[in-house]
Formats: sequence, C-alpha cells, structure tokens
Amino acid sequence: MKELSLNILDITENSVKAGAELTSILIDEENNTLRLTIEDNGSGMSEEILKGVTDPFYTTRTTRKVGMGLPLLKLAAEQTGGEMTVTSVSSDVDPVNHGTKVNALFYQDSIDFTPLGDVVSTICTLIQGHPDTDFYFRHRILNQDNDVLVELDTRQIREVLDGVPLNEYEVIKWIEEFLNEQYTGPHDTE
Repeated sequence: MKELSLNILDITENSVKAGAELTSILIDEENNTLRLTIEDNGSGMSEEILKGVTDPFYTTRTTRKVGMGLPLLKLAAEQTGGEMTVTSVSSDVDPVNHGTKVNALFYQDSIDFTPLGDVVSTICTLIQGHPDTDFYFRHRILNQDNDVLVELDTRQIREVLDGVPLNEYEVIKWIEEFLNEQYTGPHDTE
C-alpha cells in the first residue's frame, strides 16, 4: 500500500468485522521510529488462524483467495528494518478478555519507509462507515523540536452528542476539524 493510513483502514475494518466494540489506533513517533498499534476487543482469532495470518495466501474471506492486509504491513515494516507482531485471544478461549493486537515498528530514516499518509481522513472514514463502533485514536510525535499529541475518543463524543449519530455530516466535519487543529495547533517547543 502507498500509505500506512491505508493499512490502518484495512486492519481496522477487520476489527469491526470481528465484532469489536472498541478499536484503539495508536501511533508513536520518536526520533526515527514509528510504532503503529491497532488493538480491538473483537472475537479474536484461533491459534490456527493466528499462525497463518501473515501468509498472503491465507484468508478467512470468501470473496477472494488471498488476504493482503497484514502481510503487506509486515513487509512494509521489515523493509525498514522493523518488525510486526500479531497477538490474539479468541472469544472461545476467553469470553471476557478477547481481541487482537497488531504492533508494527518502522524506521523512518529507511529509504523504504512508507509514509503515514492522510490519517485524519482514515479516522473520519472509519467513524462515518461504522457509527456504532467506538474508536480511540492517539498519535504522539516526540522529537527535539516539537511534542505533538493528537487524540480522539468517540466514547467521549458520543456522551456529549446524546443520541446524535456519529456519521451525521456536521459531526464528521467537526471531527475532521478537531483532529486537524490538534496537528496544526500550538505545540511545545523546548
């Protein structure tokens, strides 16, 4: 994929399909590394599925015979000298504490680093397409010039809106502006 934000969209869509009520998307940038973590409380995967999840010719989908999301993310991380891990607990094994966690480490100074892309549009697309699912997004950028923290929790927005659907045009527009303001607003410059 041309941008990591597209990987985020693809993997998070899988979380929603797995019945996740909450999916956390965490991005941590520090010096020359970017760590992407996507964690959900969906149905999780069996050990058998988990073993094949990074094989591009293994998929649980019935619409096509290959699943490229996780294998492409793993390849993108490894091409920079990083790595990707996937852990999962099936709801059959643990009916209370189940879900999946994808953790990928990238080295941004690698010539093969895939740019993050338009993560604001990705988050807005996820919320608009799945207004009944909760998302927690946090992007922390720590470097010697600037410290930036961008954060959004749909559970908090839902409380304030008191029944207004998250996919209403005005709500999505506000979310987009709120995220963009956090990226462009005043930041610590020590």
